[in-house]
Amino acid sequence: MKLAFKEIDSFVKKPNPVARVCVVYGPDQGLVTERAKAIAATQVPDLSDPFNVALLNADQIINDPARLSDEAFAQSLMGGNRLVYIRDASDSLTPVIKDYLKSPSQHTLVVIEAGELGTKSSLRALSEKADNAAAIPCYVEDERDLSKLITAEVASAGLTIDRDALAALSGSLIGDRRVARSELEKLLVYKLGDTNKTITLADVEACAGDVRARTFDELVNAVGQGDVARMAASLSALTRESTPAVTILRTVQNHFRRLYQLQLKIEGGAEPKAAMKSLNPPVFFKYEDAFMAQTRRWPRARIEAFLNALNAVEAQTKQTGIPAETVTAQLLLKSALQKAA
Repeated sequence: MKLAFKEIDSFVKKPNPVARVCVVYGPDQGLVTERAKAIAATQVPDLSDPFNVALLNADQIINDPARLSDEAFAQSLMGGNRLVYIRDASDSLTPVIKDYLKSPSQHTLVVIEAGELGTKSSLRALSEKADNAAAIPCYVEDERDLSKLITAEVASAGLTIDRDALAALSGSLIGDRRVARSELEKLLVYKLGDTNKTITLADVEACAGDVRARTFDELVNAVGQGDVARMAASLSALTRESTPAVTILRTVQNHFRRLYQLQLKIEGGAEPKAAMKSLNPPVFFKYEDAFMAQTRRWPRARIEAFLNALNAVEAQTKQTGIPAETVTAQLLLKSALQKAA
């Protein structure tokens, strides 16, 4: 079964029992792992339980296809449901899963962690089309999604977070849910014992100042302002850190979608600075002037064309043999070199 975006969170919390195999995939590996473990926990509370949980990697099953059915149909020594958890999956696992889905175990849930599976992926297609399987995508979250996560986690810790701190933190943690949670946990520990229960920008800069995040900020603003040298330096730094091209593309997309929202508000008659302040999450105050300047450089039609180009390049990067880093760099360089409208 193929899940609509609005169905994902509810499925993760309470999977449809008809789905005996859940394929969790996407470019955000931290979110893939988080959702896969959340689904698994609905079947078996303790994922380290050696009696009810079989932890496997895809190669083990490919080398011994009968292993999946053996584990899935094994009886629990302690009673209760069983779980088969498979990591590092790819399309090479498809034939085994397809055969297993013909008659899957009704007391064992199979949860599969995969990386990014393109639209032509056989494993993704199988899990989307089969009535007794489910495909759970994990795409790179935008600032709004991250701001909701941050606000919820901060509230559960009995704290609040001010506007500038939220803007800085949500803007800096795009790309990997695992990194986002790690940085957020670090921040919450930092605030332990502090009589001030509000997280401020100073708190964020003191303990959650991620270098890669600052590089992302530099990159998107350099593209927006047409600063080729700064864009090239930022892109090189991210590439050296093995940042996936899709993460870079989607970070740039998020930035220009926000710029597009601002242009629409201004065209609708809103006062520019007030319109910028109304964006959610807010623009980090250190970049407000740069962001406003980009509205003069990027009229709505040009933003639309650039967003379409970003989508096209992202589709290209999912094709086998395409040098993702190269086509990404070419598009960003071309855009930065364009003269202001």
